Amino acid sequence: MANTGRRQACCHLRATPCPLAPEEGLRLSDRVSSEGPMSDKSKPVPPVKSRHFPPPPPLIEKTPGLWRRTPPALFPAIMGLFGLGLAWRILALQPGLLPLQPLGEAILGAVLLLYAFSLIAWLSKPLRRPRVVLDELNILPGRAGMVALTLSMVLAASALRPYAPELALVLVFLGMAALAVVGALITWKVGTGPKEGRGVTPVFHLTYVGYILAPQTLIPLGFEGLSRVIFWVTMVSAVLIWLASLAQFLRRNPPAPLRPLMAIHAAPAAVFAGVAVWLGYPLIGAGFALLALAFVAVFAASAKWLLASGFSPLWGALTFPLAATASASVLALGQPGLWIGAVLLVFATGFNLFVAFQVFKSWAKGELGAKTNAAIA
Repeated sequence: MANTGRRQACCHLRATPCPLAPEEGLRLSDRVSSEGPMSDKSKPVPPVKSRHFPPPPPLIEKTPGLWRRTPPALFPAIMGLFGLGLAWRILALQPGLLPLQPLGEAILGAVLLLYAFSLIAWLSKPLRRPRVVLDELNILPGRAGMVALTLSMVLAASALRPYAPELALVLVFLGMAALAVVGALITWKVGTGPKEGRGVTPVFHLTYVGYILAPQTLIPLGFEGLSRVIFWVTMVSAVLIWLASLAQFLRRNPPAPLRPLMAIHAAPAAVFAGVAVWLGYPLIGAGFALLALAFVAVFAASAKWLLASGFSPLWGALTFPLAATASASVLALGQPGLWIGAVLLVFATGFNLFVAFQVFKSWAKGELGAKTNAAIA
């Protein structure tokens, strides 16, 4: 039985005579030779088609309609560019540095155009679907971007104040009103949202202390009394947020993607320094300038921890505090502060432009909306 099975296997596998069964092998070879290697009865084996595995869908999302997913994440970078231009303007006002004035004014002019374009692009969303404003406030990057949008309007007023004071006054009050509305919506979202999302975040500084940017325009236009009220009220809010943030930080470590937002803590101190000097409180101004420098020094020393997740649109949160700290040093710390502020400003110029370029490049490629989960109109 075993020999028979072996003979059959051998004959099936080979067309040459099988040594175990010569008669069977002879018949098979005769049949092959008579039919030829490629007879009419034999058919070629059809080619096997390789299976196609499509690549995963790209992150770029083609949303129908122009600007239907314009991300608010554009505006922290714009806010940083405004701070950069204003810092160069302040530096140029120091004795002997007037030749630097065109640089700051050129930066501010370019940023005004960029802000106007970005604002129009974003406003096309609520014009299509007004509820998109609430959708933007569902997540932290959206909240930061929406507040930066309103604060950029206040900074635009500061940029325009020497050239169009009436327009600057309209913009500063419009920006504060918009900030009040956005702040109320954020408060409602946080209060009615899940319990784990009710913690204090650095964005609270922008939301509840951001009014301190207005005196930069209001004081030169004669609204000193209102500026003093804003100064003291927002100072109390900032101190409470700093204390609550410190207590929360000691309990838990923020996740790596959100750590760049920690730099926002330096912004109120830097702006308070400049406003205090303009209001006639030089010692308070110097104290806040030193506090802002301390924040920047701590963040620079912990840069590896702060930027552990790599570049992201949230790096825009780093830009305005850096430029504002440079301005605070120049205004409040005398001659040493002038040198410190100049060094910071040179670094901020390269860094802020780099971040803004990366953010707007991501928007141009259609990636920024998906990366930041921007709402769709």
